Amino acid sequence: MKKCSLHEYDFLHSHEHGERRVYLVLLLTIVTMLVEIFAGLVFNSMALTADGWHMGTHAAAFGITIFAYRYARKHAKNPRFSFGTGKVSVLGGFASAVALGVVALLMAVESAHRLLEPLEIRFNEAIGVAVIGLVVNLVSALLLKGEHHHHGHDDHHHHEDHNLKAAYFHVLADALTSITAIVALTLGSFFGWSVLDPIMGIVGSLIIARWAIGLLKDTSGILLDGSVDPALSESIRTAVDAKPDCHVSDLHVWAVAPSRYAVILAIDTSGPWTPADIKALLAEIPQLIHINVEVHAK
Repeated sequence: MKKCSLHEYDFLHSHEHGERRVYLVLLLTIVTMLVEIFAGLVFNSMALTADGWHMGTHAAAFGITIFAYRYARKHAKNPRFSFGTGKVSVLGGFASAVALGVVALLMAVESAHRLLEPLEIRFNEAIGVAVIGLVVNLVSALLLKGEHHHHGHDDHHHHEDHNLKAAYFHVLADALTSITAIVALTLGSFFGWSVLDPIMGIVGSLIIARWAIGLLKDTSGILLDGSVDPALSESIRTAVDAKPDCHVSDLHVWAVAPSRYAVILAIDTSGPWTPADIKALLAEIPQLIHINVEVHAK
């Protein structure tokens, strides 16, 4: 059984705050989902029904988020994870991004279907329920944004929680669909423009798809051992090459968690430099939590 490093402890401890927020948002999402689906069926509002099922898919995504948090914490000392469980949260964010993409596709298909087969809607009742859904989404977004802001600016936890980011995007997507539903229902009620309802759904699906693609790019790079800022690699090379008679001949840097990196490098030197000397030098770069050095004498 391995021990957690100080970096890993800080990483997991900071995620506990996010996990509690996601639990609360999950509860709010499930309650609102049930209310909207029931109201959509009673008031014959496809907008509300679609929004309710949309929130249902997000509740499932939040479940993925919570699983990722718990799994990372449970296996933090598992020796099978050579570089810790930091990527579990990234994997959770990737899975949630895929779910967002599926939601966007389903919204587009459902909206197209309603363009071809419009239904009579009880506008006033549907608008009231949609407003309640929007309020819940805004409260949830504020909860998650506050925690995400804390993670991004705390000097002790300077990393990005992709799970929290994914959950935040899910809530924003819910808020967007609530807004589009309210706009479409209101205009439909006053002017009889029922066609706006499915059009708004298509617009919303495109925006959600854009969020999903952005999150997929952020997380997939880390999962594939990419997403390393070239400036970081250059700072490592510059720091080592600044030593007399010391030259980096091979360098590999990859992400093992959000904003946490491992590095393997080989140096050629005719001086007295040892691997311990180079590790001490690179220890000044806080993002590096695993450093492996090979020294080759010229």
